[in-house]
Amino acid sequence: MAPIFFTVGAELPIMIIPNTDAHLDGHAVLTYTYNIYRDYGFEDAAMIQLKEKELMLDKKKNPNYMGYITFEDPGKLFTYTADGSEELDSEEVQEIIENISHYRDHPGMWQI
Repeated sequence: MAPIFFTVGAELPIMIIPNTDAHLDGHAVLTYTYNIYRDYGFEDAAMIQLKEKELMLDKKKNPNYMGYITFEDPGKLFTYTADGSEELDSEEVQEIIENISHYRDHPGMWQI
């Protein structure tokens, strides 16, 4: 899956990398977990691939990692797990959920 880039508030650039599952037919299918990184804008495709390889690890080592959001019941129940180097406040989490929900509701915006 291609990452999603947007800014939270006025000053927090974010990159979201969704977890994906590969199914037997080879198609990538979205899971309900989205990894959050601070986006400093210096990353090339190789750096993004490195982050994608890190997705299934128990502990992320990237200093820009800010945790993940799980869509427990899309549109109703969400969980933010702050296991990165920085913690988001509740308003930032809400804005990130709204952005991810927008992409989930409009899958044509997502480049796979």
